[in-house]
Amino acid sequence: MSTVPIDPQELRYRRVRTGWMCALGVVIAGPALLWLAVAPPASMWDRLSVITGLFALSALVCAAVVPSRIRSLNRAFGIEAVMEVHRFLGICTAVLTLVHLAAVIALNPANIALLDVTTAPARAVAAVAATVALLALIAAAGLRKRLRLPYDVWRFTHVALAAVVIVAAVLHVWYLDHVVRDAAMYATLVLLVAAVAGVGCYRWVWRLKLDPTTEFLVREVRFESPTVSTLVLEPRAGRHADMGSWEFAPGQFAWLRLQRSITAEEHPFTIASSAHLGCTEFTVRHTGDFTTTLRSLPPGVQVWVDGPHGAFTSDIGSCGGFVMIAGGVGITPMMSMLRTAADRGDNRPYRLVVVAGSPDDLLFREELGFLRGSLNLEVTEVLRRPRDGWAGHTGGLGVSLLALVLRTVANPDDLDFFICGPPGLVTDALDVLDAIDVAPARVHTELFDFV
Repeated sequence: MSTVPIDPQELRYRRVRTGWMCALGVVIAGPALLWLAVAPPASMWDRLSVITGLFALSALVCAAVVPSRIRSLNRAFGIEAVMEVHRFLGICTAVLTLVHLAAVIALNPANIALLDVTTAPARAVAAVAATVALLALIAAAGLRKRLRLPYDVWRFTHVALAAVVIVAAVLHVWYLDHVVRDAAMYATLVLLVAAVAGVGCYRWVWRLKLDPTTEFLVREVRFESPTVSTLVLEPRAGRHADMGSWEFAPGQFAWLRLQRSITAEEHPFTIASSAHLGCTEFTVRHTGDFTTTLRSLPPGVQVWVDGPHGAFTSDIGSCGGFVMIAGGVGITPMMSMLRTAADRGDNRPYRLVVVAGSPDDLLFREELGFLRGSLNLEVTEVLRRPRDGWAGHTGGLGVSLLALVLRTVANPDDLDFFICGPPGLVTDALDVLDAIDVAPARVHTELFDFV
């Protein structure tokens, strides 16, 4: 297999990734290492209790910052990787917190009495509150699907519990008055608190309430099928001028809200339009109250867009062409990439494989036929439940089907592969690509259930 070429754009994102990894590494390890350098001699259990506590606090800070919709972070790593890191840091925080608690009790078994919040001092009450809220937060995240909690209910529960954990953890350190006695440690902890507060203000105040670049107006709603429609938005006149135009890379996504309120319901949708169209389009399948409301929005109504986010984009640097595997409305980022490629006059090969349940689920067929006239594009449709008279491919995605697609490309080793759709389709596609030895660096995925 040939190596993946690197161009200046990819090099720039590698530098951003390196910068973020260094910053997170410093935040996680810095406070504990600094304390080891300035702390007076102490017993093993005393040192272990402080070190595990500091590592837990640092991991908590990073777990709070990472998912806060920082666009450079999401663009550098991709939303799936960001959320995986968030989950990992959350679990690490819980484990370190429990080890910290065990070390405190091992240091002095009488400290177990600190768990009784009715008689314990304020520092212990704060520690218990942080621990209970943290365990409840992780349990709620793990049981969300089993409990069938609506996304909006789960999101606000998750945020509220996270706020309790952070505030209680900071109060525990402050009331403990042990680590903060040293000036360097005091300054370090103040910086950590300031970082969380700054990111929180950016996420929950600036982006939600004040940022003018989030303001859009509905231009039209275009019906694609009985269950799918396209919401066409344009920037609100005059509001984007001072902040720069709202630009996105083909394939990225954004969150939509119908009200400018912290408690307003919002959902993520992939941008379907060309990056050079001048407006922004979201193609949405109507499966709930929120998406059904989108379908009935009249022209001129104001909406709010938080984005763009994600690294699932064809703007990845140099490659010889693209194979796109889509399921259902997972075709929307692919349409953004194809429409952008047509506007740019891109002559590289594009191969689109669409997996659907029935012919009614095949979207943009007429436009894709038109794009074949301006792009080096071939479209392969696969139906899982074909009707009588269907002459195309049936079943699912397999090695033989993908081999047929790759035969139409002169240099298949220079292709990048994009997969978007339900988790089952993504898993099947990854298995097929692994079977034909596609390099992992050339495979890009986006799931529908990352939140």
